[in-house]
Amino acid sequence: MKLEGYKLVFAAAGLIGVLLIATPALADFIRLPSPPGGTHFSELYLLGPNHTSNDYPFDIAVAQNYSVYVGVSNQLGSSAYYVLYVKLGNETDLLPNAALGTPSPLQPLYEYRFSIQDGTDWQSLLTFSVSNATISGNNAKINTLQINGVAFNVEKPATWDSKSNTFKYQLLFELWLYSSQYNAISYNNRYVNLSLNLTETG
Repeated sequence: MKLEGYKLVFAAAGLIGVLLIATPALADFIRLPSPPGGTHFSELYLLGPNHTSNDYPFDIAVAQNYSVYVGVSNQLGSSAYYVLYVKLGNETDLLPNAALGTPSPLQPLYEYRFSIQDGTDWQSLLTFSVSNATISGNNAKINTLQINGVAFNVEKPATWDSKSNTFKYQLLFELWLYSSQYNAISYNNRYVNLSLNLTETG
């Protein structure tokens, strides 16, 4: 083999060695796309007023205040901008479709907008109350719902459920995520709902 051939072999081997040594250092600066089924995700959760998972409000009456903590954990691998929508539904309203990745068709009442660094959580106390409702026989209607002191005219009916002995309502929390690629927010396929039973109208 000629001298030029040896030089080429040594140069290639040296380049490979440099890349192998530098790979761990480069990993700190180059973030490769997450593989399918990877661990990058957003987490949406609810806690009761005492920061536990077993003291959620359920039976609600007019003019009484109730509260929950809503939280989001960012495990996406980078900072993210979120929008969290709060909606009110009854027993016939559609929830988000996890299989299709589509949100509930209910209109948002209240929203949070916030940014979270990777590996950190955002959390907020949400207070709500029914300030105007009616119950007549097997029919109920929440007319006004207050969320964090803001009143919303909802006019949301419910029919008595004889199996559970409740007027079924739910506060629905949907997580949306901003995409810089499309300069828009889209549903992040994450939601939680708080089941409620209207018991008294005051």
